[in-house]
Amino acid sequence: MDVEKAIRTRRTHKAFAAQPLDAGVLEQLFELASWAPNHHLTNPWRFRVLGERTRERLMQLAEAEQPGSAVKLQRAPTLVAVTAEQSGDPGQDREDLLATAVAAYLVLLGAHARGLAGYWRTVPLLAHPRGREILGLSPTETPVGLLYLGAPVQEQRVPERAPVAEIVTYLE
Repeated sequence: MDVEKAIRTRRTHKAFAAQPLDAGVLEQLFELASWAPNHHLTNPWRFRVLGERTRERLMQLAEAEQPGSAVKLQRAPTLVAVTAEQSGDPGQDREDLLATAVAAYLVLLGAHARGLAGYWRTVPLLAHPRGREILGLSPTETPVGLLYLGAPVQEQRVPERAPVAEIVTYLE
């Protein structure tokens, strides 16, 4: 699949087949993510593939914090927490946070190119002190979100996009 087709046809999926992604496929996706551009080649992205025990602990926390929200953590057979390693330098940290977001998107595009489905959620639960502890985050890591990955079970509609003229300004 060429890049433009991948970008134009990737969709957010929230319904997946039950089978988790193979570790080999995940390794390929994370290697692809490592090609995200980042200033000073800091490679700030960190990926944690959540096992059942970790997912259950996060679900318990989610239910305690916001009853009814734990069900969202069961949507996909594979969950990946994405974080950015931060240095303490505000300029570099912003660069690294944005580079990590690009790396997360590369995982989604790579999954799509392999016929898989996924979506990205920013989850405040990951920044919660207990959520950080469950994931084993260092004090220098900033949570970016969760990637939900698996095989699709349905087609998604093509969403409307704003015309380019509405989102671009040419400056002299």
